Parts: sequence; C-alpha cells; structure tokens
Amino acid sequence: MSIRKDKIVVVDVEATCWENYKAPAGQENEIIEIGVCLLDVADFSISDKRSLLVRPINSVVSSFCTKLTTLTQMQLEREGTTYAEACAVLERDYDTRNRLWASWGSFDHNIMHDQCKRRNVRYPFSKKHANLKRVFQDQHGSRLGLRVALEVLGLQQVGVPHRGDDDAYNVAVVLATLMRLHGREILRRYGL
Repeated sequence: MSIRKDKIVVVDVEATCWENYKAPAGQENEIIEIGVCLLDVADFSISDKRSLLVRPINSVVSSFCTKLTTLTQMQLEREGTTYAEACAVLERDYDTRNRLWASWGSFDHNIMHDQCKRRNVRYPFSKKHANLKRVFQDQHGSRLGLRVALEVLGLQQVGVPHRGDDDAYNVAVVLATLMRLHGREILRRYGL
C-alpha cells in the first residue's frame, strides 16, 4: 500500500479512565478526545493542531479522569461529537487513510481499532502506524514516557499534559527532532 509522504498525521488519544485502571461495572475505556496535528516531512513544521472532543456513551468521566485530562462529562456532552463524526473529520481534514500516522506507544493504535470494531465505525487511518516510543528507543536506547523523552532531547513540554492536542503537538516536536538528528530513515520500516 502506497501512502502520501508529504505529511505525517500525529495523534494522541485520551480515554475515560479510573484510579487503579479499574472501570466500574458496566463501563469501559472509551475515547473522549482525539488530538491531532500534521508534521511536514520536508521542513518539519507542525500545523493543523486540533482537539476533537468525543461524547462517551458507555462510561462516565470520573473525577480521576478530569483531574488527569481537565475534561469533564458536562464539557463533553456540550462540546463533544460522536465517535463516528470524529473519525470522519480525521479522514476528511487530515487524509488519514492515505498517510502514515504516528503516536507515542501502541495505546492510541489499539484503542482506535477496538472502538471502531465495537461501534461498527470505519477505521479512519491507513495501515501504516509508527510507534514513536519504539522509534525513540531505537535511537536513544530506552523506552520513556513522553515528558522524559522531551527532557532527554532538551525540549520544553508545551500545553497541558494529557490533553490530546497538546500531547499530539509534543509528540510531533519529538518526531521532528528525531528526524533532524537521525534523518527520515528512522521511519523507513513504516513506509516513509
């Protein structure tokens, strides 16, 4: 499968969560925010930073989740869209089915796949996904969290941690830095 090589779609997903990772009976982890931005492969500029808020339907935002993400149940009910609509925005506005997409770790990839299956929604991304935590490990020898990876590279974290758009932007900054330091070849295995 050939993909467009002009930009990389960088994604960070936030989901309902609970202390000790234990969902209450009848609830499940589900996506409440998809943060996205584009990284230009030619000049490493970052654009189109966006937060897509998603209304949960099988869970309620816990106080732990609000403390972590700043997102509230009321905010998502008022400002959120459906998961299907958020996926349609990704395809339409970011051409996600025809570009490499990247995230920090495999959580985002896995939860997007799972939620698409559970909701019978077309998967909005190409099959080309780059796990940037692994890419960082390949170059720097350790598998770190995003905040520590930024520090290792001498970068400042921007925005609010655990907000999708800010985390997607920070992941894009890490990727741009890695590509400047080590070349685009670090993404060869992902089809770039």
